[in-house]
Amino acid sequence: MAKNILICDDAAFMRMMIKDILTKNGYNVAGEAENGAKGVEKYNELKPDLVLMDITMPEMDGIQALKAIKAADADAKVIMCSAMGQQAMVIESIQSGAKDFIVKPFQADRVLEAVKKVVG
Repeated sequence: MAKNILICDDAAFMRMMIKDILTKNGYNVAGEAENGAKGVEKYNELKPDLVLMDITMPEMDGIQALKAIKAADADAKVIMCSAMGQQAMVIESIQSGAKDFIVKPFQADRVLEAVKKVVG
């Protein structure tokens, strides 16, 4: 069964790139969100198997969204994405319940490795 994935990134180009990588490899992109608040909303609506969450977004950043999703569903699986290799954010993400962390620009094999590790 194809895994349903929610992509949450404020850059449409990034969402398109990730969607392309995932769909070519048999994953189903259940939905997309352009900020953390929409990501939380979509998560509750779609109940995806996995969320790929950007950290730096308007309205609600990825870490706040991650915390909100985990508060609503302790079993939620979230992989954080960010262009900034800031250790503090990576650590905070993991402490807040993220399963993995991907750095932009994305390498397709790294995205797939992280997704496979978390949802198979």
